[in-house]
Amino acid sequence: METVGGGSVPVPRSVAVSVAGGVTVGVAVRRLGSEVGVGYGDAVFDTASIVKVDILAALLLGAQDAGRRLTARERTYAAAMIESSDNDSASALWRDIGGADGLNAANERFGLTRTIGGDGPRWGLTRTTAADQLVLLGQVFGARSELNEASRTYLQGLLGRIAPGQDWGVSAVADGSGWALKNGWMPRDTTGLWVVNSIGRVTAGDDYLVAALSSGNPTKEQGIALVEEAARSAVSAYGRRA
Repeated sequence: METVGGGSVPVPRSVAVSVAGGVTVGVAVRRLGSEVGVGYGDAVFDTASIVKVDILAALLLGAQDAGRRLTARERTYAAAMIESSDNDSASALWRDIGGADGLNAANERFGLTRTIGGDGPRWGLTRTTAADQLVLLGQVFGARSELNEASRTYLQGLLGRIAPGQDWGVSAVADGSGWALKNGWMPRDTTGLWVVNSIGRVTAGDDYLVAALSSGNPTKEQGIALVEEAARSAVSAYGRRA
């Protein structure tokens, strides 16, 4: 494990995750309200649908700057994009924020330093790291954020209403229903191997922000098992860090 964010804490040497050959995983975690997190792996991943959180955050930031609320159309698209991972809605809002340029500009303000928007309409090929996704989660769930309280509350609410069948991932760490998350999954056309990612807030005694990203998975199901194992291991290791 390595430190993520400011400050310093004793950090566990490793996260106990079984990774098959050709598979890459990255995970980052911190306690909500803490400025210090820990992470494993420094790889860059395609986002797949976890970028939908970033798209909505950028849209909300732009609306704040303009001194307005989201329109009924934007709210309809936002709900579909987050709750049921609707791709057409994501594409519409991607265009609304100005595509990669708009996303990158918002992320500069959010503090993401290694996230680059996908080319043209390909928002799912945005590239990111687990550490950057932890920063984004801090913007969504933390009080020190470019997003105001109303924007954060709105986005958090959508992340807590994920459709059945899409609520796997970091929720594996949670006590009961104490989670708010977004998952992303897609097979790569060139290899047939799966990108499977999960980010969110989970309650497991304390509240944690967790990002678990993976690529090169032979199947979606194997990817889900991997990110769930990574999330559980990272939260456990974080709790033992002192």
